[in-house]
Amino acid sequence: MQSIRYSFEDPRDRAEYRRPAHRPGVEIVEGRFVRLAFEAHTHQAFGLGIVHEGVERFRYRGADHLAAPGSIILMNPDELHAGRAECPQGWGYRMLYLEPGTLEEIVDEAGWSFRDVLVDGDLSTARLLGAQLQALWQSQDALELDGLLLQFLQTLRPHARCRPARKEAAPGRFAQVIDYMQAHMDEAIQLDDLAAVAGLSRFHFLRQFSAQYHVTPHKMLMALRLHAAKGWLAKGTPSAEVAVRAGLADQAHLTRAFTQRYGVAPARYQRQVAE
Repeated sequence: MQSIRYSFEDPRDRAEYRRPAHRPGVEIVEGRFVRLAFEAHTHQAFGLGIVHEGVERFRYRGADHLAAPGSIILMNPDELHAGRAECPQGWGYRMLYLEPGTLEEIVDEAGWSFRDVLVDGDLSTARLLGAQLQALWQSQDALELDGLLLQFLQTLRPHARCRPARKEAAPGRFAQVIDYMQAHMDEAIQLDDLAAVAGLSRFHFLRQFSAQYHVTPHKMLMALRLHAAKGWLAKGTPSAEVAVRAGLADQAHLTRAFTQRYGVAPARYQRQVAE
């Protein structure tokens, strides 16, 4: 994922932008500003995110707004806005910028817009969005990131005005998808690969798969990988070889992922079942 960090006059001011190479129309931003005041500007994209520290004062559609920690910000494309710190410690935020066409492809709904630019008092949703934005920021896996994008927009769906999505499902196609995951788990599987197996457009496949299994394709793939790893470990296969067979980055990745799912490190599990 391409990452760009900007420097400002005040060292406390910072902004870092990331763009997934495989998914045009997506930009993820983390920033904190104390001194810098943004002049009026606009984006040809939805600006969706949260303030997680300090307070921002921003102007949008001719009115001033104060965004404190836990505030959800929902900006429509091409809306002029400006912002600055409202308190001495400044403010920190995480944002996802999505071009309208990309958003519509992900959710399969046209005409998304937000009436309210600021949502206050919904701390549980703000915490969830914050965690999802952090996961998007950290993700280095294309399939995982696509699933996170859908989950993030589903979290915001109650605040959006839009036309309904198509009512269509193809559950019979997903057995082939699971077979494909198992046969290719040592490869870097992407959303387009799985959608092609199912014979669906990529984000339509993602929505339907997630609706049927209640997890994203990436989570299903990881479950299959770790289940297979468990079997190989039980047969005495060295951990480093298991990591490669399961399509994991390295042995450390195997250890983290295995422990998260089974509550025991791979080496310890292997010793236990060998006894």
